[in-house]
Amino acid sequence: MMALRLVVAVLLLITCVPWCVNSQLPHRPVVGMTMVKNSTATALGAYCLDGSLPGYHFSKGFGSGARNWLLQFEGGGWCNDVESCMERAKTRRGSTHYMTKVEAFSGILSNNESLNPDFYNWNRVKLRYCDGASFAGDSKFDNGTSVLYFRGQKIWQAMILDLLPKGLAHAEKALLSGCSAGGLAVFLHCDNLSRFLPRNTTVKCLSDAGFFLDIKDVAMHDTIRSLYHGVVTLQGVEQNLDKNCTSSLVDPKLCFFPQHVLSYIKTPIFILNTAYDMWQFHNILVPSSADQRKEWKYCKYNVSTCTDSQIQKLQDFRQEMLEASYSFYTHSTSGGMFINSCFAHCQSEQQETWFAADSPRLHKKTIAEAVGDWYFERNETKLIDCPYPCDSSCHNIIPA
Repeated sequence: MMALRLVVAVLLLITCVPWCVNSQLPHRPVVGMTMVKNSTATALGAYCLDGSLPGYHFSKGFGSGARNWLLQFEGGGWCNDVESCMERAKTRRGSTHYMTKVEAFSGILSNNESLNPDFYNWNRVKLRYCDGASFAGDSKFDNGTSVLYFRGQKIWQAMILDLLPKGLAHAEKALLSGCSAGGLAVFLHCDNLSRFLPRNTTVKCLSDAGFFLDIKDVAMHDTIRSLYHGVVTLQGVEQNLDKNCTSSLVDPKLCFFPQHVLSYIKTPIFILNTAYDMWQFHNILVPSSADQRKEWKYCKYNVSTCTDSQIQKLQDFRQEMLEASYSFYTHSTSGGMFINSCFAHCQSEQQETWFAADSPRLHKKTIAEAVGDWYFERNETKLIDCPYPCDSSCHNIIPA
């Protein structure tokens, strides 16, 4: 009987359609997908990589939060050449055809006051990611046989236009957030959101695990620069990068990196990042191409096995992050920071790291408390952890 109940529950979740919006799992509202109107998408040319319509998940606000909006960019890496984008177009990262049609909202998206005290009753929207350039591209590939739509910028605009008549046009407060590639999208679009909203709307931004560093890997190769250069070039991103930034650098494509565009962002922004971000550790600092002899094999999957020299490389990586954000830390009067010394990636969408009894803490504050204090200006919030291994509150990722 227990097995039968489990099967029924799974089937209900799988087959759930838009009528599931705001139905409940324990502490996790299940929210159905809304497709951007065909007329809006067609007018803008806003299509996923494979030409499918983009979509989002919208949970309506209530009570005192009915006119406040939280927009959350989904993450999921990038594609930097035709081959990788072709492969991506056949997955949930490049097509709404392959996406789950319902999403369970937790962490910063939760509608439970005890789990998300400052944003639980806001209008909460998860913007699904299907372009491969952090919602920033605007071009098209067509070789007569295959077509790829690099229309992240148009997808972003179409989603906003779709949401305006649903109440976003009358927003009193707004928070643009995102995780990973979605966290990078926050840096790229932070100043753009306010252009769609009333002048008196309070608009702020939160980037979670999106502060990707412009550094060389352990073999002294420009692995991440090469990747981003490919993304920007292939997907027509440069035209959508901050003009003040692009005009100030010899290589305008570098403005895809948060550290280069950060000083030009006028909207208040909060940087949430681990100092030893796991994705960056594995893909920027020590990508497989830089570790041909597998010297980092065990260290990457169990930090306690790292040699002294490897630990020093990790400490140097942390220092690079602090130096890249130093000007922001010292000069920004409206910005916020929470840089903890954990081996993790994305902390705002997971309940256990956002706000729970054993959540990571800095100065006795959880991430949710720190972000709330910053957004509502209850306290200046710029918190930086001591170096590894000092923080016992971390929820470290243990890779499979």
